[in-house]
Amino acid sequence: MFAKVIIDQDVKALNKIFEYSVPEDLSLQVGMRVFVPFGKRIVQGYVVELGSTCSYDKTKLKSIISALEDFSAIKPEMLQLMRFMAKKNHLTMASTLRLFLPSQMREGKVREIYETFYTLLQHDFQPKKNAQKQIALLKHLKDKGKSSSTELANLFGYSTIKTLFDKGVIARQKERIERKPFVLSRQDKKVQLNAMQKKAIETISGQKVFLLHGVTGSGKTEVYMHLIERELSQGKNALLLVPEISLTPQIMANFKARFGDFVALLHSGLSAGERFDEWKRIFSGQARIVVGARSAVFAPVENLGIIIIDEEHEQSYISESNPRYFTHDIALFRASYNHCPLVLGSATPSVDSYQKVIDGQYQLVQLPTRANGRDLPAIQIVDMIGEIRRGNNGIFSAQLIADLAQVIANKKQAMMFINRRGYSSFMRCRDCGYVAKCSDCDVSLVYHREDNRLKCHYCGKQFKVLTRCPNCKSENIKQGAVGTEQVVAKLKELFPNVKILRMDNDTTSTKNSHQKILEEFKNSLPAILVGTQMIAKGHDFENVTLVGIVDADQSLFQADYRSTERTFQLITQVAGRAGRSKDEGKVVLQTYAPRHYVYKFVSNYDYQGFFKKEANIRQTACFPPFSRIIRLLISDNDENYARELLKMCYTEIEKLKDEYQNQILYLDAMKAPIKKIQNKFRYQILLRTKLDKADEIEEKVFEAANKIVKNNVFLEVNPTNMS
Repeated sequence: MFAKVIIDQDVKALNKIFEYSVPEDLSLQVGMRVFVPFGKRIVQGYVVELGSTCSYDKTKLKSIISALEDFSAIKPEMLQLMRFMAKKNHLTMASTLRLFLPSQMREGKVREIYETFYTLLQHDFQPKKNAQKQIALLKHLKDKGKSSSTELANLFGYSTIKTLFDKGVIARQKERIERKPFVLSRQDKKVQLNAMQKKAIETISGQKVFLLHGVTGSGKTEVYMHLIERELSQGKNALLLVPEISLTPQIMANFKARFGDFVALLHSGLSAGERFDEWKRIFSGQARIVVGARSAVFAPVENLGIIIIDEEHEQSYISESNPRYFTHDIALFRASYNHCPLVLGSATPSVDSYQKVIDGQYQLVQLPTRANGRDLPAIQIVDMIGEIRRGNNGIFSAQLIADLAQVIANKKQAMMFINRRGYSSFMRCRDCGYVAKCSDCDVSLVYHREDNRLKCHYCGKQFKVLTRCPNCKSENIKQGAVGTEQVVAKLKELFPNVKILRMDNDTTSTKNSHQKILEEFKNSLPAILVGTQMIAKGHDFENVTLVGIVDADQSLFQADYRSTERTFQLITQVAGRAGRSKDEGKVVLQTYAPRHYVYKFVSNYDYQGFFKKEANIRQTACFPPFSRIIRLLISDNDENYARELLKMCYTEIEKLKDEYQNQILYLDAMKAPIKKIQNKFRYQILLRTKLDKADEIEEKVFEAANKIVKNNVFLEVNPTNMS
C-alpha cells in the first residue's frame, strides 16, 4: 500500500504531493494525519490518497512512521475544499489544510481531558458506626448518583475513597470532560411570525443563493432559526456565520435557548481547550448547528442542510492575512457540495451581492418592515459647521446633548457610535506640523489617555506621550480627531451620575468581555454605550431610544472606491439599534458634509436609491463589480530588495498589456499607501481589468509574480483595504 501525503510546511517549494509506503501493520485512511521522515527530520503530513501503485521506484520510497490519531481529521469534503481554495486563492495546500483544524490540536498542545467518577456499587453496605466519613460519602453518592474524584476528595478525603473502592463498595470510571464556552442564559421567546417572514421561509429552498434583504429589526434571526429548525427535522445540519465575536453572545444565547446542546460555538475568543472540544462535538456529529465568526466556515459539520451568512456585507468576512480567502466563496462551495441553500442576510447588502441579484445569480427575498410593525427611527442630520458658527466647538451638538438629557430623564438607554478607538487619532506639532508616527509602521500613533501612551494600532508598539516636538522643540502640541475614550470622558463630564460603558478593541481584549459589557448595559437604566462598529449591528436592546453618530464622515472620505458604500452601511446599521421595542427611536447624525448624497439616502433608509446611484457611478468609472482589481503586494525588511522585486514583477506583468490590450484598464506600480508595517517596506502593483478575461489575467499575474517572488508577495482580488 502506498500513500500520497501533503507535508505540513507552508513553503511554496514544498507545495506538492509526496509518496510514501505504508507499513503492513499500520491501518490508514484518507484524511489522517501522519508522521513521516522528510530529509533528516520527522514532520507531520496529511494523507490525501491511498493506492496499490506508486509513481516511483518503490524500493526507494520512505515509509510512514505512524498516525497521529485513529480517525481521519480531514473529511472528504474538506479535501475537495482544499483543492478548490488552493487553485482559486493561489494558496499552498498545507496552509489551506491548517484552516480545517484547531491550531493547538495541529501543534499537539491540546487534548481531550478526562476525570475519574465514582458510583455506588453495593447499596446495602453498612460501614462501622464510627466511620463517619464513609457513611457521609455513601449518602452523598446515593443522593447524587455519581461524583468526581476531585469533589469526593475535597469533601471526604482520598483515604475514604480508597477504602470503599478497595472493598468493592464503589466503582470508578473515566469520563471525558467538555470545556464549554460561556453562553448567556436566556428564555426561548415564542415569536409569532408575520406574513413576510413566513413567505421568506417558504421561498428559501433548494440549491440556490438567496439574498435576504431585511431592514434592521425585521426579524431575520427568527427566520434563520425557523429555516434551521426545518433542516434539523429532516435530519440535516446547519451553519450560521456572524461577522464579529461581539455578535455571538446574543445570537448564541438565542440559539442555545431554542436548540440546546445541538449548538456549537466557534470563534477566536475561545480558549484552546474550548475550541478543541467544540470542534470535536461538531466532528462527531454531537453538535448539529455551528454558530461562529469567519473561521467557522471550515467547521467539520457534515450533511449540511443550510448555510447562512448574517450581515453578509461585512468586510470582516474577507481574510486579509495569509492564507487569504473570501468567506462567501467557501460557503458557496460547501453549499454546492451539500446541495443546500446559501442565505446571505443583511439590511444593507453589498453592492456586489445586490448586483448579482440584478444579474440573476442570486434570488432576492425581502423583509421590508420591522417585525413589530413600528417605523424605523427618524434620522436627524446635524450640520457641525453650523454648530461651530454658533460658537459650539465641542464634539457634541446642542441637539445631541438635549436628546441625551431626555433619554436619561426617561430612564432609557442611548448608544453613541464613533468608529475610532483611543482618545484622539494623532498628536501634531502646531508649529512645524510634525506628527508622531510608529518607528516600525508608516502610520500616526493614537493617543490613549487611560494609559497615557501613544499606541500603534498596526503592530501594537507603545510610546511616551509627546510634551515637546522632537523636530522643532516646540511645546505647542495638538491632539487630532476624537476617539471612543474622549467621547466617554466628555459624557462623564456632562452626565456624571449615569452608567457609561465603552466597547472597542481596547475594552474587549479579555475573555468574555463582550458578554460582560453587553449584559451590564442591558441591565442598567439609564445608560449610555459608546463604541466602534462593534455596536453597529446585530444587537437588540429594547430600552435604546437614541443613537448618536458622533462623526458620520469618518469613513466617507477614505481613498477607497467602497468608502461611500461603507458609510451608508455603517450609519443604517447603527441607526437600526434604536426603537426596536415599544418606544419610538431617534438618531442624531453629526456631519461636516450634510449635502453629500449618501446622507439623503441614509435619512430615508433608501437602499434601492443608494444602490442605483452607487452602481451607476461604479459602472461609469469601471470599478467592481463591473471590473476586477488585482493587487500584488510585496513587502520586505530591506526596502531596496522590495523595490527591486517590484520592478522585476512589473516588467513581467507589463507584457500582459500587449496580449490583453482591450481588457486591461489600468496598470501601475507604486509604494503602498502605508509604506511600512511591522518594519517591512511595502510596494504594490495595481491592475484593473474588465470581467471578460479576468480569471485568465489573474492567473497569469500570479504565475508571473510566483516566478520571481517566493514568500513575501500577496495577491488580492478586489481588496477591502487599499492601504
